[in-house]
Amino acid sequence: MTDIESRIDTSRPHTARIWNYWTGGKDNYPVDREAGDRIRELHPGIGAYAKADRLFLGRAVRHLAEHEGIRQFLDIGTGLPSADNTHEVAQRVAPDARVVYVDNDPLVLAHARALLVGTPEGRTDYLDADLRDVDTILAAAAKTLDLAQPVALMLLGVVIFVEDDEESYAIVRRLMDALAPGSHLVLSHTVTHPDMADVDAAVAFWNEHGTPRLTQRTPAAVARYFDGLELLEPGVVSCSAWRPDTATPDVAMYAGVGRK
Repeated sequence: MTDIESRIDTSRPHTARIWNYWTGGKDNYPVDREAGDRIRELHPGIGAYAKADRLFLGRAVRHLAEHEGIRQFLDIGTGLPSADNTHEVAQRVAPDARVVYVDNDPLVLAHARALLVGTPEGRTDYLDADLRDVDTILAAAAKTLDLAQPVALMLLGVVIFVEDDEESYAIVRRLMDALAPGSHLVLSHTVTHPDMADVDAAVAFWNEHGTPRLTQRTPAAVARYFDGLELLEPGVVSCSAWRPDTATPDVAMYAGVGRK
């Protein structure tokens, strides 16, 4: 058994594996499917969040590569590989695009090494690190990316795992401060809202039974991650409403793209 395999805990449900289950993937275990079904009972629309967030990733990366000239992507909190990963979308537009994936989930890392293979013209690398390890991430990313040139920082559904508000804002600021002007922040985050009691119930169930624990924030609190950046239209909105290809219902996952 490899070191990565020894770190995979199949006794408790895990966020990345449940997300994978909801999006139709096969990289999950019975404990994940059981928890995923229970959460879906509490909030029937939860599966749509995972799909909406994934579609947002594709639209944001495609826009940055096609219209903003971004050729470098730092994707932290990658999650399990599925269709249209960051490097696939970016390199479809620009074969020379470079992508660094960062995650500390052993199952994600095991699959990433096998599946996330980029184009010959570009580069795709992977890093085993926690979002909080900012210095480690930047030092390792600099081996593949030129941090003196614009980079798209991808933080989809990951700062929800930093419970302290000020710590989470500080992490995002430190990462963006290290990137060149013209860089972009792409971020999504589960929100809490008075009209979404079922979402709160689902999160409460997750935090009691699953790992890692997650923190909801209000839409205004999510918008604060973009302080000091130029928000691209339509601003911080439900990720399903960020430049959708077709009209889809809003979900309690808010997202935005901001330019440094």
